Amino acid sequence: MNVTDCLFCRIVAGEIPATVVYETDAVLAFRDIRPKAPVHVLVITKQHFDSVVDLGADPAAASALIAAVGEVARAEGIVEPGFRTIFNTGPDSGMEVAHVHAHLLAGRSMGALAG
Repeated sequence: MNVTDCLFCRIVAGEIPATVVYETDAVLAFRDIRPKAPVHVLVITKQHFDSVVDLGADPAAASALIAAVGEVARAEGIVEPGFRTIFNTGPDSGMEVAHVHAHLLAGRSMGALAG
């Protein structure tokens, strides 16, 4: 993928507006425009990685993303009673943007995962 065509890379570049809730040199967190829960924040790396599989090759970027998930959860006040973090990978997962991102979902009971 050409990163100039990547929606999230364009958000990082400031070409597309987003409601940013957290930012560092390595990550950006913003509200999902189609939330699936009362709190739905996307946490992305500023560097383009197609998926969490590719992110695994860069421990520093992976660590920054996970640390940001915790910071956003604290800032949003969702550590208690809890939140769900989801990484989708590939078309069968429902991944819509091929740029690694974590979904933080909270504000209601998430229930048990299907299984």
